[in-house]
Amino acid sequence: MADKEFDLVVIGGGPGGYAAAIRAAQLDLKVLLIDDRQGDDGKPAPGGTCLNVGCVPSKALLDSSKHYHHIRHDYSEHGINVDDVSMDVGKMIERKRSIVKQLNGGLMQLFKANKIEFANGRGKLLAERRVEVRPHDGDSFTAVGKHVMLAAGSVPFTIPNVEIDGKFIVDNEGVLEFDAVPARMGVIGAGVIGLEMGSVWSRLGAEVVLLEAMDELLGVVDQDLSRAAAREFKKQGLDIRLGAKVSAAEISDNQVKVSYTDKNGDHSESFDRLLVAVGRKAASNGLLAEDSGVELTDRGQVKVDEHCQTSVKNVWAIGDLVRGPMLAHKASEEGIAVVEALATGYGHFNLDTIPWVIYTDPEIAWVGKTEKELKDEGREYRSGSFPFAATGRGLAMGNATGHVKILADAEDDSLLGVQIIGANASELIAECVVAMEFHGTSEDLARIVHAHPTLSEAVHEAALAVDKRAIHKAN
Repeated sequence: MADKEFDLVVIGGGPGGYAAAIRAAQLDLKVLLIDDRQGDDGKPAPGGTCLNVGCVPSKALLDSSKHYHHIRHDYSEHGINVDDVSMDVGKMIERKRSIVKQLNGGLMQLFKANKIEFANGRGKLLAERRVEVRPHDGDSFTAVGKHVMLAAGSVPFTIPNVEIDGKFIVDNEGVLEFDAVPARMGVIGAGVIGLEMGSVWSRLGAEVVLLEAMDELLGVVDQDLSRAAAREFKKQGLDIRLGAKVSAAEISDNQVKVSYTDKNGDHSESFDRLLVAVGRKAASNGLLAEDSGVELTDRGQVKVDEHCQTSVKNVWAIGDLVRGPMLAHKASEEGIAVVEALATGYGHFNLDTIPWVIYTDPEIAWVGKTEKELKDEGREYRSGSFPFAATGRGLAMGNATGHVKILADAEDDSLLGVQIIGANASELIAECVVAMEFHGTSEDLARIVHAHPTLSEAVHEAALAVDKRAIHKAN
């Protein structure tokens, strides 16, 4: 059987791979998209980790649990009295599943509409841009692409002596499928996944203990944000233990016994459920034949240049497989930029202006440099901050926790970083990303008219505060 020929073969149907495939089809390229994932019903489930067991389902549970928490604890302040509130966990989980399936189906329709050939199965890169395709249904075949894009994503890290069983000890997939609220839940890792999933089950009534090996919480964010976040999480009842290095976890009598060490010695705790959330690694295992020619780094990532080209000409790699943050939107923009570059000669993405978001309550969002990073670089800067508690909208909403902090170059006032903790931080950060992408200054943000009353006024006032001229707080 002759090889099937395509302009572009994409291995991986997550946010990077499917976005690249669709953009390539829009540019009149003949595209094959290969994705291995199937749903519980045996049907293709494109969208990668993000759509199926990551970004989307976790946000569905976060929103459901947030509504429940607000009804129980916050609505009475608005004069809304509700008695006998309860949570149907099964219905919450089913709602999450239906959202995922709806989006899976939507992607399949997009592939069809854009005339993308889709293979639900495994893909492996061979030599000379040939790809072995092994569908779940049907015969295997070999495809050859003028270009090949590797977009296989990532998989969870594991730790020694802690074995995932899918019921008592779970990873990011299992924690989305609990059929009841655990009385006591342990989490190894207080990063994005640990904090978000810990928040979900804590709001629903679980006692949640997070064991973080690092000595500081959220070391990648600005210290002002991490301190503010720690205060809020403590108020919410999350028990975060820093410098706690887990050595083992054992299941006995429907309990998980966790052993860990901190500065005070050895400890053990028992939980009904344990989530392992210690990060992710590139899913490069089994992706490449020995003669593919594609090089890997010491960390198992695919080695690429600044344009995402691998060590093999016209073989590209994007997203969680390569350097840079493991974020769905980063993967999408990389994939689209690569396709536009190979089809039109120009594609753009900027690793320095990628926003990060943690969807806890309050939300945490940031872009660019932190104050510590600027100090370590020896760069002169000015800063301005403004609390949501000084905004009329924040107080009217009854959710005025948090602040906006802006860092600007001391000489030319260019925006170097923005950090936000508070309601809708995930949306507010976009304005700052746009300003940074267009090489804006704090003065630009300060001169833009912001509607009143809005939370976005905190961004405006923080920009004013860089020059010590905020209106609604003492400078």
